[in-house]
Amino acid sequence: MDKSIGVFAGVGNTPLVELRRVVPKSGARVVAKLEWSNPTGSMKDRMTGTAIDSAVRDGRLPPGGTVVEYTAGTTGISLAFACAALGYGLHIVYSDAFSQEKRKTMLAFGATVEDISSDKGQITEALIKAMIARAGEVAAQPGRWWFDQLNNHDAITGYLPLGEEIWSQTGGEVIAFVHAVGTAHSIHGVARALHKHNPAVKIIAVEAAESPVLSGGASGSNRIEGIGIGFIPPLWEPDQVDEIVQVSYEEARAMAQRLAKEEGLFAGASSGANVVAALRVAEQMDSGATVATILVDSGFRYLSTELYQTS
Repeated sequence: MDKSIGVFAGVGNTPLVELRRVVPKSGARVVAKLEWSNPTGSMKDRMTGTAIDSAVRDGRLPPGGTVVEYTAGTTGISLAFACAALGYGLHIVYSDAFSQEKRKTMLAFGATVEDISSDKGQITEALIKAMIARAGEVAAQPGRWWFDQLNNHDAITGYLPLGEEIWSQTGGEVIAFVHAVGTAHSIHGVARALHKHNPAVKIIAVEAAESPVLSGGASGSNRIEGIGIGFIPPLWEPDQVDEIVQVSYEEARAMAQRLAKEEGLFAGASSGANVVAALRVAEQMDSGATVATILVDSGFRYLSTELYQTS
């Protein structure tokens, strides 16, 4: 995306901070990218503009057309931001399994939001596939273009700068990158950038313990929004990953709360999962090493959920 277009100038170049209080006394240092510093408050701003730009250039998205997408909300918000800035319509297929803050934000940007009902708020394979099927039906209408994030190859390109930033901000000292898998675009984009500089950088994927399909386990219901879709993402590249770490929702929730109270870092559950896994990796490494991870989005998106409820 051309950053000379005003609102996109704020995408990227997010801060990198070292965790101080939640880390163990021994092991590698752990650093985290504060991706809520992007315009809509998440890392997804990096890829939506890039993918839309590609679709416009090759004619898939016609002038005045409407983008269609299924989403847990984070991609949807970034799409709503980009479509509002560029003058495209947006039809979102969403669910009550995801936070009301995300719904209200997409509506504020002018998106149309359609719901698929969940089973008591659980994120399951059946729910995600029902959302995908409905998005496909809507996208078949004239003047629509289906973003289809799980199958969108352009999305990976949007995360290459994230990897370059991590390399630069760590002074090339990063030896492991730890990140949760939703679509798998961000982990693979960052990995490609880091491996261009040092092929020995370890790439560790994080998945929901309740639905450990990447590890070969059974699909299950999951409450970590944005990851654990219940089936293997179509663009998942297992050969590019050195290890898979499972983190439960309760572990992710507890860490998100600790990050807020002990580090002053207010993030969502997937960010908590990232840090839980990064600490496990760091404990196995020397004190001079650097492990990098991502705080994906802001905790402000989850205040209506149980994530930050204390009673």
